[in-house]
Amino acid sequence: MTVPAARSASLSAFDLATAQDVFVLRRIGQSAAEALGMDRQDQVRIATALSELGRDRLGCAGLTVSFTLPPGPEPVLAVVFEWDGGTETGSWDSATKSAPDLEPAARLLNRVRHESGGARERVVAEHPLPAGWSDTPAARLGVRAALRRHAPMTLADDLRAQTRDLIATLEETRAQREELRRLNDELEETNRGVLALYTELSQELEETNSGVVALHTELEEKSHRLRETSEAKTRFWTNISHELRTPVNAVVALSRLLLAAGSAPLTEEQRRQVSLIDASGQTLFSLVNDLLDMAKAEAGQLEIAAAPVDLRALVGQLGAVMRSTGMPDGVVLLTPDPGTLPVTVTDEALLTRILRNLLSNALKFTEKGEVRLEFAVDPEAAGQWMTFTVTDTGVGIPESELTRVFEEFYQVRGPLQRAHRGTGLGLPYARALTELLGGTLRLSSTPGVGTRVEVRLPHRPGPASAAPPAPPAPEADA
Repeated sequence: MTVPAARSASLSAFDLATAQDVFVLRRIGQSAAEALGMDRQDQVRIATALSELGRDRLGCAGLTVSFTLPPGPEPVLAVVFEWDGGTETGSWDSATKSAPDLEPAARLLNRVRHESGGARERVVAEHPLPAGWSDTPAARLGVRAALRRHAPMTLADDLRAQTRDLIATLEETRAQREELRRLNDELEETNRGVLALYTELSQELEETNSGVVALHTELEEKSHRLRETSEAKTRFWTNISHELRTPVNAVVALSRLLLAAGSAPLTEEQRRQVSLIDASGQTLFSLVNDLLDMAKAEAGQLEIAAAPVDLRALVGQLGAVMRSTGMPDGVVLLTPDPGTLPVTVTDEALLTRILRNLLSNALKFTEKGEVRLEFAVDPEAAGQWMTFTVTDTGVGIPESELTRVFEEFYQVRGPLQRAHRGTGLGLPYARALTELLGGTLRLSSTPGVGTRVEVRLPHRPGPASAAPPAPPAPEADA
């Protein structure tokens, strides 16, 4: 086998015949490593390995040693020992661990191998060059100069040099050990901090989880109680509404029988009193119906009966009912132009109740001025929408009360509220029905100026109607 180092020009070569030559080889190896830019540890490792290899082969016939920088993909320093040998062939490297006499040097260098063939035996020791080494003619001249500057040394000189190297290596090792101890202390301190932080975060997370679990349990309990309360309220409303319907129906029916043309004649005073009974019965009947519908809506049992609705007829009938039940003096009810009202598909009964409640509320709390019902269609929105707007010039609602007016059975305090007592269900009822139809109800108000309520509902155009029907009999507001 031909070694690449053997084909390359030597940086330096000399005979190795005496122990003094081995001492010089050690110093030459260290100088070569220093000139090549290797660190202190690599310098000592190369010097020690070459000393071991030279001492082991001292006495071999024709023993020479040469330093080369062979070409190849990996830049290395190659030191080749050659001597006259026999026919025995062997090799050793750090992987196979054969040829035990090479093992000490192989522990110090990157690669050591024994080759034989022909008349000369050869040991090649290689060690990689530093990453910053640049193989230029000037750099090679520097290495050659370092290899040639050593004079012959005695055993004592070599021992002193080895002692100095050993002391320097020990100092460097001690410094590295101190640095390692310092880094280890910092790492331990960091680990303690991380462990303390982890423990603290774990405790906080556990406490937070416990709090969340407790809060979730509490919320579940309260939600369960609210559901039970709501169900109990709905059952109460439903039961009381059904119970009230029977006597109210009897009152209304009997009063109308007394007022019928075929009944026994009544005096004018009796007729007036029976008329009051009939009006009050109708009002009470309407309240009971609204209360029952409110309970059904909250329970999700109020069904929508969608059908084409002629808004001309609906608004006309509603206006006639509102005007016939008694308008406050000095108040005018204004409704949209019938020609602007289309046919839409919705639940006519629910839409009528929404608008009747809003108009009734507006008329109750307006002493002078007007109550206006307006209608508009917004075809540019995503899907078609229609808007009913009820505005009045009444007493208005304070800003602090705007959210509370949608609470069931709540009424804003004031002189007009005392004069017009009600159930406090008008606005909550109207909003519940609006949302049931897929729309929204918004309210804004200024005390002393008036109130504006906007009902926005889906608009699905229906077939045109020939003419609106006649207005129904008057019905009081709930």
